[in-house]
Amino acid sequence: MNHLVIEAMTEVGMTADMLAAETGVDPKTAARWANPGRIPQTRHRAQVARLLGREITELWPDVLKRREPVWFRPWADHERDAVALRWFELAWVPGLLQTEAYARATLAGEDLTPGEVDDLVAARLARQAILHRDRPPLLVAVIDELVLRRTSGGDRAMMREQCEHLAACAALPSVQLHIVPASAGMHPGYGGPFILADLPDGSRIAHIDGQVQAQIMEQRPELATLERRWARITGEALPRAQSLALITEAAAAWT
Repeated sequence: MNHLVIEAMTEVGMTADMLAAETGVDPKTAARWANPGRIPQTRHRAQVARLLGREITELWPDVLKRREPVWFRPWADHERDAVALRWFELAWVPGLLQTEAYARATLAGEDLTPGEVDDLVAARLARQAILHRDRPPLLVAVIDELVLRRTSGGDRAMMREQCEHLAACAALPSVQLHIVPASAGMHPGYGGPFILADLPDGSRIAHIDGQVQAQIMEQRPELATLERRWARITGEALPRAQSLALITEAAAAWT
């Protein structure tokens, strides 16, 4: 437990239910703020600290240790709180399923210092811890087959390791992995990658990546569009067993 948060709540006589009522979140979400490593989303953090009469960094020292980009942190918070994630990727392996070598390859050529690359890779790998906690979110990942067929700089070993890692991830009880085969031709996923997250309070939110910046979407019309797109993409994807066979074949092809 985060004893700093519990102590502050006790001192001011606040319960999780009271915090939830003040911040407009589900009581279960507020209760999780007292768990190790569970930090309120950016929009709630300052409000909770004010209610408890403490500084943000006093309640959650790890805020200062976070290594992901500031612009990405709101989504990282949603990702950590989600009970289910539906993720479509057209060009990359989803970040939650990447190896360190593959993560580094995705950053090659960017205007980054070696230290910045190290921080971004460390942050991406740290996010994967949610798949191994006691109650992980359900992750349904759909990947275009061509993701399995591309490497960086001719690095075959890197792609073999990544495909083998995907196969291992597919064996996790909380992970469902599907591949859209190249034989599907053009499909709705060509519009670009996106993630749909189901949150504990029953709400839903989406993340759409872009060349310049990512967007978090909460508006119902946009979410409905992505829901329809998801249904059409998954309709083109292979079942889990066939997807795993294709991943295993891809790993062997990189040997």
